[in-house]
Amino acid sequence: MRTIVGLRRIALVAVLTGVSAVVGAAGCTLFQSEQVAKGQKLYTHYCVHCHGEHGRQNEGYNWGKMPDPRPKDLSNKAEMSTFKDEEIFSTISRDMKDTTPEKGDKIGDDEFAVPTMPTFKHTLSEEEIWSIVAYVRTLHGMKSEFDVAGQIKKLEGGKLSAQKNFDQSKQTFDAAQKKADDEADKTGKDVDESVYAKEQNAFVAAKKALDAAQAALTNFKERPKFAAVARPELTMKPDQAAKLAERGKQLYANKYGCNACHQVSDAGGAVGPALDRAGFRLNGTWVFRWVKYPQSMKPDTRMPNLGLSDDDAKAVTMYLATLRAPKPDKPIEKSAN
Repeated sequence: MRTIVGLRRIALVAVLTGVSAVVGAAGCTLFQSEQVAKGQKLYTHYCVHCHGEHGRQNEGYNWGKMPDPRPKDLSNKAEMSTFKDEEIFSTISRDMKDTTPEKGDKIGDDEFAVPTMPTFKHTLSEEEIWSIVAYVRTLHGMKSEFDVAGQIKKLEGGKLSAQKNFDQSKQTFDAAQKKADDEADKTGKDVDESVYAKEQNAFVAAKKALDAAQAALTNFKERPKFAAVARPELTMKPDQAAKLAERGKQLYANKYGCNACHQVSDAGGAVGPALDRAGFRLNGTWVFRWVKYPQSMKPDTRMPNLGLSDDDAKAVTMYLATLRAPKPDKPIEKSAN
């Protein structure tokens, strides 16, 4: 009886050991699946209206209403396989550029600067953006090669190392400072800070390195957070307002691609509300705060934070104030944005 029980225990241990080995080998695959699932959820919320459920052209309900260039076919493996994971990530997470000919920003030959494709750099964490990359890869039958788990481990290791260096530098600095204070007490002279300047500089450098390591880890794992938007000063002379509104019109279409999601004069997308009568319907202060930081007013909005500066936000606000189309015969449908 004891022999049978012993054999069963040995067999059970062998089975569990085998299962453990299989799970360990599949760990990356399991994590990849979690990333893909997370990416699909984010894609469905932020991307599907333009790119479509399967990433095909003219599949998203907003695709045909957008100005050119419209979204590329994410299901086309022949084209999408030419892009590295990092290039797809950079497209989703970038600074918006003014594409106005001769008046806009300088744009490199290989730099992606299509205004109708928004940035999510100021809305999602880096991990979330990598999740979208992982899901987009599945749309054309590929798998993301970026190791998210490995990157988190690397960043955590970097923070731990920076913390140890900071603690050691602080201890050395405190000891050097105390020694200088004691020497000053003995001699009755002022503290000579130059004698521990080297230790102080090392301590300051270690603090900066620790802050940078913490910021890198936070940026990767957590969504960006910004201070509350201050009330803007929108009172100005008519000629100044007109000049600013003209610049805002340029930014609206050529830098931030607002026309990809919003309609003016029967032209533009249908993701957000039509803005033909924004000058009547929307308060300037509200508009400024909304375009600066939409998530502070509606956390689940599909409109990303596009990283507008105060000057750009004021210009776009002044442009929207000029939009005063006649009241439509039919009520404007309320947007879910």
